[in-house]
Amino acid sequence: MELMCHSSSFLLPPENPNTASSSSSSLSLTYALVVLNQNLPKFTPLLWDHAHIRVCADGGANRVYDEMPLLFPQLNPSHVRSRYKPDAIKGDMDSIRTEVLDFYANLGTKIIDESQDQDTTDLHKCVAYIRDLVPNTDKSELCILATGALGGRFDHEMGNINVLCRFSNTRIILLSDDCLIHLLPKNHSHKIFIQPSVEGPHCGLVPIGMPSGSSTTTGLQWDLNDTEMRFGGLVSTSNIVKGDIVTVQSDSDLLWTISIKKL
Repeated sequence: MELMCHSSSFLLPPENPNTASSSSSSLSLTYALVVLNQNLPKFTPLLWDHAHIRVCADGGANRVYDEMPLLFPQLNPSHVRSRYKPDAIKGDMDSIRTEVLDFYANLGTKIIDESQDQDTTDLHKCVAYIRDLVPNTDKSELCILATGALGGRFDHEMGNINVLCRFSNTRIILLSDDCLIHLLPKNHSHKIFIQPSVEGPHCGLVPIGMPSGSSTTTGLQWDLNDTEMRFGGLVSTSNIVKGDIVTVQSDSDLLWTISIKKL
């Protein structure tokens, strides 16, 4: 079974790559950022600087316009808004304010109105757009970071988790100030390089799509050993990482979640 490696090194400042776990330096990924319509995590500017493509999902543009200047109170708000200009705004355009849309359009942001599509979420639309921008040969190196994907309405959260499953062959990480979530596809074994300065120790593994008949881990305080997990039975919540590496293998897709420290 092919090994898939994971790292949250995007939470580390770009100028300090040596603070990452040493083995994670082999991960060479192209990051894209999607901003959804929830409060911006305090570390959003860090993600912005890591990303090669930055897309706001509809009302996510309001969040960048309103909240990014609050993260830089010493700077002129207009300068901050011009500095953090999304490459594109995509969605059904039922949440973005007119003045925000006009502001970014005048700066050259691409506006993509998909109000005719009411069958997919704004995150789905943005992921599909980013995937279309990336050549097929590079898609395995693509990692999409989605802020504002957690918190707020539960049905929105579940819709965003469903996007992880619909694009299971694309690395997508859902982020809030408190935690991150991503999919561990069953057709890989997984090695997760923990960044202890910015994440952990609390973590969890949750089966998604179907029960897990057998899941095995190393590196957790309460490791799984050929363990069955299902809703209505055992799921591995409130676990704790013990070291810098966690390994996971399962016969079903799992969600991995880990707490994010206050940066």
